[in-house]
Amino acid sequence: MTRGKSSASGRAWALAGRQHGIVARRQLLALGFGEEAIEHRIVTGRLHPVFRGVYAVGWPQLTPKRRWMAAVLACGDGAALSHQSAAALWGIGVERDGPVEVSVRRRSAPRRSGIRARSRPSLPEADIVRHDDIPVTNVVRTLLDIAAESETRVLERMINEADKRDLIDPETLRDEIENLAGEPGVRPLRALLDQSTFRLADSDLEVRFRSIATSAGLPMPLTKAWINGFEVDFFWADLGLVVETDGLRYHRTPSAQARDQLRDQTHTAAGLTTLRFTHRQVKHERAYVQRVLTQTARRCVTSPDYHPGNCSNAERESS
Repeated sequence: MTRGKSSASGRAWALAGRQHGIVARRQLLALGFGEEAIEHRIVTGRLHPVFRGVYAVGWPQLTPKRRWMAAVLACGDGAALSHQSAAALWGIGVERDGPVEVSVRRRSAPRRSGIRARSRPSLPEADIVRHDDIPVTNVVRTLLDIAAESETRVLERMINEADKRDLIDPETLRDEIENLAGEPGVRPLRALLDQSTFRLADSDLEVRFRSIATSAGLPMPLTKAWINGFEVDFFWADLGLVVETDGLRYHRTPSAQARDQLRDQTHTAAGLTTLRFTHRQVKHERAYVQRVLTQTARRCVTSPDYHPGNCSNAERESS
């Protein structure tokens, strides 16, 4: 074997290693392989055809990532895994049985058995990234694509997974789509975020919650007060009542849950009552929040453990 061939083979192996053991014919030609050399490697079982002009190197079995990489390479430059296939790569969804879904930033998409290629010339280049070395639509674009074609429950589950994996949280996702009005998927995605998770601005939340508290017969609470070493959202010293408004994410991370538990346990040990309402409840379930506040305040007043003087120490911590 000549030095040139050996060098080309080494570069081909290195390339295949970066691409999950998949290479394209055009890549081999660019590395210096001739057509005969490529055909020889196919005949001898060193290259295994996956799609036209795309090969698995060394062994023919396809893992999901090998299959996805092969589909992207088969669609040429500017192609990226998208839709359900992208969701599966990101770990936020399950790919349906059927062809791999790929988007190409060209006016025409190739037709390949086993691939659903979509022509998307207006797809921004910035929306294509590499995840595990596979070109794929970024998480925001993937969720937009899913929102345009899937049921709400499917989309909600994917947002949940994206949040748990720290890929993007619902508040940031809501901000990201703000400038994409009119694009497919924006409307259902925005509706879901606004209904379930989108956080009101602190000032708006405070106005809404103060109104509910007033209707429940409670005096105005302290806000953003430091109680027992923790900043709380709303605090009534005379009632020994703390209210937290959370639920900003579909499922809070384990570390966040642990902090919330420690916070609530500390307040309880100090003789305080803690209530938690989600932003959705404050925004959409006013009657329920008002009823719970009224009942809890009544219990705090009539409880034999209620001692207004004991609460003043906690109030002083906030000053």
